Amino acid sequence: MQKSARALIALAIFTSLISFAKFNHCTTTDWSTPDQYIHACYSDLPALYGERGLNKGEWAYSNGDASVEYPVVTGAIMWAIAKIVPTGDNALQNYFYANIFFLALLFILISLLVAKMRPEFAYLTPIAPAAIASLYINWDLWAIISMLGAIYWFDRKKLDLSALALGLSISTKFMPIFLLLPIAFIFLRRNQIQGALRYFAITAATFAAINLPVYLTTPEGWLRFYQLNLSRGSDWGSIWYALTALGINLANLNYLSILVLLASFAAITIYILELKNIPSLASLSFIVLAAVMVASKVYSPQYVLWLTPLAVIALVDKRDLHAFWIWQGAEVIYHVAIWQHLASVTGAKFGLPLYGYALITLLRIAATIYLIAIFVRRGLAGGTQGPAAHRSLREFLFESGNAYP
Repeated sequence: MQKSARALIALAIFTSLISFAKFNHCTTTDWSTPDQYIHACYSDLPALYGERGLNKGEWAYSNGDASVEYPVVTGAIMWAIAKIVPTGDNALQNYFYANIFFLALLFILISLLVAKMRPEFAYLTPIAPAAIASLYINWDLWAIISMLGAIYWFDRKKLDLSALALGLSISTKFMPIFLLLPIAFIFLRRNQIQGALRYFAITAATFAAINLPVYLTTPEGWLRFYQLNLSRGSDWGSIWYALTALGINLANLNYLSILVLLASFAAITIYILELKNIPSLASLSFIVLAAVMVASKVYSPQYVLWLTPLAVIALVDKRDLHAFWIWQGAEVIYHVAIWQHLASVTGAKFGLPLYGYALITLLRIAATIYLIAIFVRRGLAGGTQGPAAHRSLREFLFESGNAYP
């Protein structure tokens, strides 16, 4: 093993232990409220163990309205780990420890995978403070590693492997489905329509193969995730929640968030078509997923785990590092703010009032938009990697009819 890889593994192990020290306080208090918010050690891992019947060995999607509110692969992982951990008085702690063991391994593997894609900035992944602070909140890393695999194989023209990995990732947390937008336009820039159709077919077939057995056997439980996300109102971390908290009440929130998301996609499409070179998926993924999170009705604190490796693989110039650290700083501030606000509304003597939480939420979103803008500016300046094949938006629109008879 190369020295750089060994150093990266050691660094990831060290920061995983730092995160463990942060979260482990709650194991001594059984995640009591408001203590778990005061000490910022809240985690969904123990919270859902009993609430979703996993402590009874029940299948994750067999409880109707009380089923796991995640896509199939995540639910299966939650259920499988619950089946193998010892029960008894320490069952909750055992379940938590088993989960974070796997999450720490995933964090190490993600750090190594990022190093393959962007070796000069690989050190950023394991030392990103906001990612370390959020490491054990949820099961997101299971989806993130397959998403990164899809990006890695796509940019290396191993398209079938990439499509399989993307289908798996979508079946784990669904968020990576939005990567199909830049993938479609990269195929268009390459004039590879047949390749695009094959890629989407493999992704859809993978998703169907994973999901159909669960849908056919426990349809109500399977649908819960999708119904919940369609019906939810503005939630923690979102720009919509912050604006409402500041007294700016917006009607038809569902339609408004979709409109903002569609406008973001339109802007991203124009950006992709205006790039001088055919972009890599690595260079576009942060822009796309960050835009989705900014427009979404919820922007959870652990979403930084998705964006951190994507930001690292999108970096191409050291001059942009300041934007990365500004964004990480805003994420750390938000991480403290969300838990101290929740402490204040659950009976703590001290905490962050709603007005302050809303302002910090907007600060976090502004920092995310700033990093998006930095990457867009770098791409338009010619910093995006890829083979030279310039086609401007005008050329695409007016010559596409000739290109595809």
